[in-house]
Amino acid sequence: MQTNILDYLNQTAALKPDKTAFADDRDALTFGQLQAQRGAVGTWLHQKGVYREPVVVYMNRHPKEVAAFYGVVTGGCFYVPVDEEMPKGRIQLILNTVGARVIICDAATKKTAEALDFQGDIVLYDEISRTPPDQEALQSIRDRAIDTDLVYIMFTSGSTGVPKGVAVCHRSLIDYIEQLSAVMEFNEETVFGNQTPLHFDASLKEVYPTLKFGATTYLIPKNLFMFPVKLVEFLNQKRVNTICWVVSALTMVSAFGAFKTAVPEYLRTIAFGGEVFPVKQYQKWKAALPEAKFVNLYGPTEGTGVCCYYQVDREFGPDEVIPIGHSFPNKEILLINDRNQRAAQGEVGEICIRGASLALGYYNNPEKTGEAFVQNPLNTAYPERIYRTGDLGRYNERGELQFVSRKDYQIKHMGHRIELGEIEANVNALEEVKTAGCIYDKARDKILLYYEGEMEEKLVAAALKDRLPRYMIPNHICRLERMPLTANGKVDRVTLKSNYQEGKEK
Repeated sequence: MQTNILDYLNQTAALKPDKTAFADDRDALTFGQLQAQRGAVGTWLHQKGVYREPVVVYMNRHPKEVAAFYGVVTGGCFYVPVDEEMPKGRIQLILNTVGARVIICDAATKKTAEALDFQGDIVLYDEISRTPPDQEALQSIRDRAIDTDLVYIMFTSGSTGVPKGVAVCHRSLIDYIEQLSAVMEFNEETVFGNQTPLHFDASLKEVYPTLKFGATTYLIPKNLFMFPVKLVEFLNQKRVNTICWVVSALTMVSAFGAFKTAVPEYLRTIAFGGEVFPVKQYQKWKAALPEAKFVNLYGPTEGTGVCCYYQVDREFGPDEVIPIGHSFPNKEILLINDRNQRAAQGEVGEICIRGASLALGYYNNPEKTGEAFVQNPLNTAYPERIYRTGDLGRYNERGELQFVSRKDYQIKHMGHRIELGEIEANVNALEEVKTAGCIYDKARDKILLYYEGEMEEKLVAAALKDRLPRYMIPNHICRLERMPLTANGKVDRVTLKSNYQEGKEK
């Protein structure tokens, strides 16, 4: 039985030392090189007396960044990934929260790191990864490790403006790897195409199953997502057969007509998540890859990646929503209503999670931990933690869980309780709309709709009159040249609200 995520690497490196583990468009690391470099980094940390504490990894998305993660864990510590595209203020907030003594950088990020208010050691990965490994010391560190030791602290996307550091241990991550891999049928022939930055939990789908199976992961250059045809050509060149992308990345390919020029001929598994996948865009992918397996994945960072899945096995109408399905093995989804009871069939409730994959909480933030990680209200007999996601869902007539909206997207307007997500879903169903985002101006009691697409505002308004009751029709509709997205590919509602406030003041 695995008790440490590095057990996977030990086994795979012994069997396949020369196989490529992680690569981008320029560089690659084999499993043998990963094994050697993580031992070097772990030894350097040991020699510095850094143990069971956070280490910030501030590097560009590169195979060496993954190796740095493993090296931190090898040294008995836990990593905190940050990215140069994060605002400086956000990075500073993370540093203040975790109180790390070491930042591991590459040549491109070192100057930026040195400009931060940080009193610890700022070191280059390329230098510390040449440290001669002290196998005796590393074995001693491994012997003292237990499965509730932390692996990483991953900060939330900050859609509410205040990021929180989610602390995840080996036990939760191993449960995630095992259950996800079984459902998705990963194996040694899997070739992943990674889309998300490595400081987001969506990247876990590639970073750790790669170790378990001796698979290969290609870190796809970010700029290719601006050129869908070149992106597809890259997938074909690398023979990528499995992708786990956010919806906006998939839509970027299908909505801009890339399939008319090129089709990803090796793709066999397409997983998607992060937001609702408009059926019209899914249908374009399905038409291009009729034999591929499509899986809708759902889950928050606090649940260690994903907790629900739905393998798309039937046709959906343009106005339907693809379900998020059922919980993974060894997890349970509790749908809790406002009365802290199980929601009835068809009733909307908050999606709550119980099981081994739950994070330990928010690092250095007991108040927020206590608000979100709570006693199971359905169990009064013994202590049992669940995580309240803040997401609303309902079960359909087939017993499949459907995502409805964020709890904080639920508003009271014209005397009616409205889910902004329902408005977005209906706008996204319109043929000439690529993506949509709704916000609410509470002070003026106005629903504001922003969208990207070819359709004129007045035509969107007319179409919605046939789809929504009068009280749900947006008061303000604006077409954008490009929808603002968060770094992990979700509609950036904070920016939409900020832009609206600025425009209103003018």
